[in-house]
Amino acid sequence: MNTAELLVKCLENEGVQYVFGLPGEENLDVLEALKYSSIQFITTRHEQGAAFMADVYGRLTGKAGVCLSTLGPGATNLMTGVADANLDGAPLVAITGQVGTDRMHIESHQYLDLVAMFAPVTKWSKQIVRPSITPELVRKAFKRSQSEKPGAVHIDLPENIAAMAVEGQPLRIDKPEKSFASFASIRAAAGVISQATNPIILVGNGAIRAQASDAVTQFATQLNIPTANTFMGKGVIPYTHPLALWAVGLQQRDFVNCGFDNTDLVIAIGYDLIEFSPKSGIQTVIFPLFILQLVLLKLTVVIYLQSKLLGIFQIPYLRF
Repeated sequence: MNTAELLVKCLENEGVQYVFGLPGEENLDVLEALKYSSIQFITTRHEQGAAFMADVYGRLTGKAGVCLSTLGPGATNLMTGVADANLDGAPLVAITGQVGTDRMHIESHQYLDLVAMFAPVTKWSKQIVRPSITPELVRKAFKRSQSEKPGAVHIDLPENIAAMAVEGQPLRIDKPEKSFASFASIRAAAGVISQATNPIILVGNGAIRAQASDAVTQFATQLNIPTANTFMGKGVIPYTHPLALWAVGLQQRDFVNCGFDNTDLVIAIGYDLIEFSPKSGIQTVIFPLFILQLVLLKLTVVIYLQSKLLGIFQIPYLRF
């Protein structure tokens, strides 16, 4: 067994059903291994299309979509789709072929430092430098890609490493335990919500990833709170629901912005700072902490982290 065959076994262990991409000289060992696996390789006309197909697959299923390219221009063609998946919170694993490690120190045909190139547009970018580390690297790639907040990762496989003989087995997959907010935080949130006179709910893509549509709809209905969603949060609450305000985030003002003008509390559910937000009546603040959800309105700050409420604070003044 060579490294490419072990890599494909690891992909099968992760539950991968499809790999989208284009063949090339430097990924032939991987393609040969896929030929004798349970994974279906779907050939695309362009690497960018392969990346976007993996992006949408990950977004719809919650499982990392996998795309494959050769080195150089093939790999750079992947980057737009990979970057889009990373920003949209879609799990994706990009695998690129690469020149052999014996050619990286010289000016080699189509050689680019792909690990460095993919680093700014992925959560994690690594190269398989020894055949024996393949199971650990693949397991870590999928774990990083699918953990909150999901995103893209990159694996670079030099062609001489892919052809090397190796012994090994895929690593066992451990499912992470779900974590929940403390009762104190929940009571604090309930207190602030009960005191609000004109609350509004802002739903983002995180609610879709958590499959929280029924819970959000029930929450809004029972408390009779109007609900708006970002573009990436469409569908969480039915658009025919009497409390649905539809999407926010257009550059020009819309009717839904009037709701944010008059609210005294925004309840952010699955909202991410990179998503478009209503610009009027709400100000988004970025703190130098690992905070994914933060809403400031009329001196009330509600902070969430990975769908967990961290705290609600009353502050006299905040400098921007």
